[in-house]
Amino acid sequence: MSLLVGFLGGLFGGLVGLGGGTVMIPLMVGLLKLSQHKAHGTSLVAVFFTGLMGAFTYGLQGSLDLKAGLLLAITAILTARYGARYAHSLPEARLRRAFGWFLFFVSFLLLLKPYLAPVGLVRGEVVQGLTLLLAGAFTGFLSGMMGVGGGTIMVPAMVLLLGMAQHTAQGTSLLAMVPASFVGAYTHFRLGNVEGNLVPGLVPGVLLGTFLGGELAHFLPEGGLRLVFAAVLLWTAWRYLRPKVM
Repeated sequence: MSLLVGFLGGLFGGLVGLGGGTVMIPLMVGLLKLSQHKAHGTSLVAVFFTGLMGAFTYGLQGSLDLKAGLLLAITAILTARYGARYAHSLPEARLRRAFGWFLFFVSFLLLLKPYLAPVGLVRGEVVQGLTLLLAGAFTGFLSGMMGVGGGTIMVPAMVLLLGMAQHTAQGTSLLAMVPASFVGAYTHFRLGNVEGNLVPGLVPGVLLGTFLGGELAHFLPEGGLRLVFAAVLLWTAWRYLRPKVM
């Protein structure tokens, strides 16, 4: 069952260019009956391997900005630990509600994706560096807390603020989240929030699903996929936020 959860998370994530955590966590809670805390920690382990494979793939295509990735990772590594600890400190109900609001936010960004174009609102090497450090800090905390990769935050920041090309921003965000997700996953593991017996099925499932989703995305209408996936995320968010969820 964990293989199927990982596959579905990777498949839908690959189709619309999002990390699989937004899909895997609800499935782990609903199908595998994990607690919200364990779903977040276990998802982050899979996110680490997805980021590793994705960054390698983008690197082969030359779609990486190593300097930007390093600046993002420096602060993301520091804050991912605190995000994981903060999630652990929250009662189950509050963490579920926080994840529901996060899904609303992700669906909003997903609908805005086609309108993102390299703008470059921030100019100057020093200011751009500070922007990357701040974006990394915020994303690292969010990743550790929510059990996701954080590309939904990093990519728009790099495209809109720094004027970076979409593919380069996606590859760079994957690279930055490799060490950050490792730190977050390790912290969750130390806190007892990783269901280790699910990882051997989850990781190959999400890698295979991400690959197939990325391939299928070239043959399916991108606009329709985004609308359908955004609707699924909104429905899932509503189930998390209503008084009696799941």
